[in-house]
Amino acid sequence: MTAPDTATRPTPSASPVPPDVEQAEAAIVEHYPRLVRLAYLVLPPSLGRNRRVLTAHSLVQRSLPRGRRDPSAAAAAVKGGVPGQRGGADDSGYTYVRLRVLRAALEAGIPLTFRALPRRAQLPPLLPQVWGLRLFPRSGGAEELALDQWLATLDGPGRAACVLRALERLSEQEVLRVLDEAGVPDPAAAARESGDPANDALFASPEFDPCVLQARPTDLLRRRRLGRAALVAGAALAVCGALLALPGGGWGSDGAAAPLYARNAAAEQALDPAKLVRAAPALWHTSSRTDFSTWPARGDRAGDTELLRRALAVWARPGPAVVASATPGTPAGPPMGPAQLLFAGAVDQAVVVLMYDGLRVVRYAEPRTGTAGAALDFARTDGASADTATALVLSRVDGNVRYLTAPWVTGTALRDLLKPAAPVVALKPDRHGVTPPVAGPAPAGSCTSWNALAVTGDGATRLITDLGELTPARLTSGAPGAERDVTEAAELGDWSRIACLLPAVRSHGVRTVNAWTYAKQPLPEGGGTAAWLCTRAETWQGAADRVQAQFLAPGAPMAAQAARSEGSTACGPREPRVLAGVLWKSRAGQWYVLAAGSAQFASLSVSGGGVSGSANGNRLAVKAQAGAQVDLSGKLTDGTKAGVLR
Repeated sequence: MTAPDTATRPTPSASPVPPDVEQAEAAIVEHYPRLVRLAYLVLPPSLGRNRRVLTAHSLVQRSLPRGRRDPSAAAAAVKGGVPGQRGGADDSGYTYVRLRVLRAALEAGIPLTFRALPRRAQLPPLLPQVWGLRLFPRSGGAEELALDQWLATLDGPGRAACVLRALERLSEQEVLRVLDEAGVPDPAAAARESGDPANDALFASPEFDPCVLQARPTDLLRRRRLGRAALVAGAALAVCGALLALPGGGWGSDGAAAPLYARNAAAEQALDPAKLVRAAPALWHTSSRTDFSTWPARGDRAGDTELLRRALAVWARPGPAVVASATPGTPAGPPMGPAQLLFAGAVDQAVVVLMYDGLRVVRYAEPRTGTAGAALDFARTDGASADTATALVLSRVDGNVRYLTAPWVTGTALRDLLKPAAPVVALKPDRHGVTPPVAGPAPAGSCTSWNALAVTGDGATRLITDLGELTPARLTSGAPGAERDVTEAAELGDWSRIACLLPAVRSHGVRTVNAWTYAKQPLPEGGGTAAWLCTRAETWQGAADRVQAQFLAPGAPMAAQAARSEGSTACGPREPRVLAGVLWKSRAGQWYVLAAGSAQFASLSVSGGGVSGSANGNRLAVKAQAGAQVDLSGKLTDGTKAGVLR
């Protein structure tokens, strides 16, 4: 319930005047994240996200002018005076640096030709450099992806016009002036390409923040081969030098080390299709474990040795043409030993192989004819059980999804979460357990339906949904530690109003999503009874769980997100409590601060923004003004204080 953190927006001067070098440095340091975001958005997406990040930082750091120093500042330093405060009343330093960054980003988008010498911005940056890692901003939702794809269709001046309007909040006349100063031949044409201002808020998304980054390894196998080659060359030179230096020297003892270039039997077995583990068809009946290790090998190509050999080879050393992906927290290295075959067969227009190594499920896919365009996907599955090993995603084509169901699944049906009262549609998987194609969940921004799969088997009916992973997420209801499958009409009704918030946890390696109604609150002025829910998305890696607190107003078609957190233990077995609040407007036009906590809260209090109040119990309603920013806290039954979910 605290006010959002907004950066101070500098007010550009009428024309950028070359500042003193110290003033320019102060502008760069103060507004560094904003300048880097500007450069990142203007740079051509064809550079790739990793190079765009490094180039954006390089352009901003190189925007510092050379050889300009304010004599008065130097004199003050000599006399022991105190230099002026950074970011003074005149912000011409920021305006000048912004123009230099914009010019360099536009130059970086000019294609290299043999007719002219390359400009510095067109070359890979000398600094900064990161070895062994690929850096890229955190992924956003479908709206950010659509915006990024649309920006890729624009030229550099068009992207620059969008950024100046959306991030710098410049008027149309100021945008034209800055583009003209940056050397754009036709500023008016660039401004006309800048698109709909309704999407301007998306430019501030973490999707386009090159200062908050994720790290992934580069091509590990290629790097390992180069490292080994360099090591062998260095060792050979060292040995030759030592032998030449010794008067009567020779080789020293290697102790228990294996001979040089010894073959690794375990690695060779991992790549041998004949060594693939194939579980017995009835193993799941008697095994003490009920997870992917008990799945039998299925599919019409399970005996295709050449296909399995290609799948294992690509797994061990994916080539540059292979499209590889991994869910967060999933290592993408080769198998440590012979893997288990789960499926191999033709699915739609591709041939798919699913394998399991005890830690991960790996999906290899290639076209029905040829091997060009092969794909490799990794998903972490350690700790899976009968509840979370009910199905795997085989393919996604034209918005449709095919699943491979577990051998213990006896019934499969399709349910639209947004229509809880509608009957389910029964599905008939083939003899290998592959379902017919079903429509996948709606993309973000157009949530008119949300399909989930109801799978029956092992004495329970579980609800699962596709969240962009190999492993569909299981949906549950109930208090932390007492989660249960979604079967009751009331639980289905709650899910119908919160399902459209699921895109926020898509493609994050989600294992289960639990929705828990932790409080019900009578609304002021006879407004009915609202419900407070806590939705916890637990991930396979266990360290990036995502929690949302949601407010369900009576009669509203969808829930409103009241608070969210990443990596929090709230709403889970370790910390089964939550507190959140919202601003709510009554039918008479009066605004209220509404807050509710779980049963562990004995009292709540609110202050700030012209609002002050407290209440015994776990619910609070206090009159407020529209847009009030308040601080909310509570006291637990044991006397300790606790804050809101954040």
